[in-house]
Amino acid sequence: MSISKTPKVSLVGAGPGSSDLITIRGFKTLEDADIILYDALVSMELLIELNPDIPKIYVGKRCGEHSLTQEDINGLIVEKAFYYGHVVRLKGGDPFVFGRASEELEYVESFGIPVTVVPGITSAISVPASQGIPVTKRGISSSFWVMTATKRER
Repeated sequence: MSISKTPKVSLVGAGPGSSDLITIRGFKTLEDADIILYDALVSMELLIELNPDIPKIYVGKRCGEHSLTQEDINGLIVEKAFYYGHVVRLKGGDPFVFGRASEELEYVESFGIPVTVVPGITSAISVPASQGIPVTKRGISSSFWVMTATKRER
């Protein structure tokens, strides 16, 4: 039996791991969710703060340990959006920094489902900042690079 709500998807960045580093918009979006699909790097403390009646499904990936392939995650987002309504895809850090959000966004939109992106705080900036290390500093560094060591295969 379908719950029959209008499907929509929000790709939300959970921040760098601490439950209090999610943005206010991100938290409000989570409170509005009908179901949450979350990654391995999302804080369990954050999930505990949310309505316990909202289904939460782990779809995380760790090196060599993938609960689902990216294609399976894409399909699950669409399936749950048509069934539940508002799917929040909760991703560690920022959805567009090594988060495959662009793949999810393109796939979901191909079904005519509207997608909203809520940026998150990336660890590429927050971890150095938490230690008092600037990523740019006048006279020292005017830019910085963020790179991944992983390839597209997974």
